[in-house]
Amino acid sequence: MTTSVFVETGFWLLVLTTVALPFSMYGILRARRVVSSEAMLMLGFILVLIAGVDVYLLRDLSELARHTPSLADDAVFSSALSIGLYLLPAMFAGIGINLVSHLLLRHLAVAEKQFDKDHPRAD
Repeated sequence: MTTSVFVETGFWLLVLTTVALPFSMYGILRARRVVSSEAMLMLGFILVLIAGVDVYLLRDLSELARHTPSLADDAVFSSALSIGLYLLPAMFAGIGINLVSHLLLRHLAVAEKQFDKDHPRAD
């Protein structure tokens, strides 16, 4: 049994998926001038996946924190403060869903215009 959750691999994986991965993806997108729809779709799905991994890791670390003697672990992962830790995954999931929704709506608008063009109404 470890004395602190902060030395666990899961904690560092949480830091990687919550901070490093999303911000590096954002930096790459900022460096590019043009982004394809497929890249945006993948970004949306990756953000939702990151949110799911973060929630899993937060729940796992919360359970581990209950069994460690460290009070710092309890203060971060087993108190009301832990609710704040779920805000970033919620934000990532919301942004990811918004990106996917935007692309689907744009595709449907183009498909609807094409249908109207191919099947004109006789009003």
